[in-house]
Amino acid sequence: RLLSPHTHLIMFKLAVVAALVASASAFAPVSQFSRSTAIFQDLGAGGMADTRDPEEYKDEDPRKSISAAPSFEEYLKQREAEGN
Repeated sequence: RLLSPHTHLIMFKLAVVAALVASASAFAPVSQFSRSTAIFQDLGAGGMADTRDPEEYKDEDPRKSISAAPSFEEYLKQREAEGN
């Protein structure tokens, strides 16, 4: 026996405390880095281009073009006509 019973008790207590701290940190909220939208006007959340209410844009490459967005009333009429 190299260690006394008192040393075993101290080591056990330290192991229990370390396990509690490690398990509690698993449920701690993670701080997230967020960009200010005032600085990055061209990018929306997640670094994607913001196209929530886009103006019509015609590009030489048709894949990059954005058609005119319907108004909210037009959207509701279209949705009602589809039965959704």
